Amino acid sequence: MGTEIERKFLVTDEGWRTQADVGTRFRQGYLVGSGHASVRVRLEGEVAKLNIKGATLGIKRLEYEYEIPVDEANELLSQLCAKPLIAKTRYCVPHGHHVWEVDVFEGDNAGLVVAEVELSDEHEIFSIPPWAGEDVSHDARYYNVSLVDHPYKDW
Repeated sequence: MGTEIERKFLVTDEGWRTQADVGTRFRQGYLVGSGHASVRVRLEGEVAKLNIKGATLGIKRLEYEYEIPVDEANELLSQLCAKPLIAKTRYCVPHGHHVWEVDVFEGDNAGLVVAEVELSDEHEIFSIPPWAGEDVSHDARYYNVSLVDHPYKDW
């Protein structure tokens, strides 16, 4: 069984950029995004994935991910996924004993910058970087699946 334990924070300044990698462009869409689970198609640079994630609110959710052919991902994104698609660049930023993922959103979600850290346990102690602000892990508005129907530009 796949499980994701993740905390999500708003980013307060550009301090993370000094240690960030070059970033990877993401384009993703949702085939299903309500009820018990979301089903996502994602292009991460040159890699395509199908992801199934439990719709539970909080930091711990069931998650399964499978690589799929890029041409099929492009077709799913253009033909079957809800619009608008999510566009963002993800940067990996080391801090403490973890690598944080900073997502800089584009399009209808431009202006939104969030940082996520994956944990091995819900009660794991971790160091929060100075550029990470409010913990929004329990706020469904910040879930990517929510940003399709309620983009950041409309808040």
